[in-house]
Amino acid sequence: MELIIGTRRWSTWSLRPWLALRKTGAAFTETEIELRRGEATQADLAPYAPSGLAPVLKDGDLTIWDSLAICEYLAERYPAARLWPDDPRARGQARAASAQMHSGFASLRGECPMALDQPPEVRALSPATQEDIRKLVRLWRQMLDQYGGPFLAGPWSIADAFFTPVATRLRTYGQDLSDYGDDGTAGAYVARLLADEDFLVWEAAANA
Repeated sequence: MELIIGTRRWSTWSLRPWLALRKTGAAFTETEIELRRGEATQADLAPYAPSGLAPVLKDGDLTIWDSLAICEYLAERYPAARLWPDDPRARGQARAASAQMHSGFASLRGECPMALDQPPEVRALSPATQEDIRKLVRLWRQMLDQYGGPFLAGPWSIADAFFTPVATRLRTYGQDLSDYGDDGTAGAYVARLLADEDFLVWEAAANA
């Protein structure tokens, strides 16, 4: 099995399925394609997938692109890894939260790109991005309260893979979640995501 990823320092979409694949315990190889922000990269990625985008999973003669599709495939391929919660209600909400991240929070994504090589620095954010962070805090507090943590739907799941890059953004741009209605619950969740042993492996490689 091979996972083609973009530049580790800023490819959020690559980090998500990479984390899920690590949690399965399956052996896999990685191919990192250097992305050039502001420049076309489709030519570099075209040999791997029709989308011309990273990430891409190759499992034998099967090719899957799109981060959420890859994660769903891994959940079915490795059921023992429990990448989605066992409980149907928790699983449904974890899927909803992942889909919300997959298609939403555009202002936060645009204004605060992931930059693992950038030292943390407090930055004033636009009203739209501040509202995105308030939505995140509400979502995280609701799910953590409902399922008791330590992660969004109880045990670690794909939903947490989807929000790990967000945790790095909040750290990089110096955002204090208490300014967005957090009582400490969401901030502690961010700290757990950033302390995840697999994420730390990714981050170390990004800054090597």
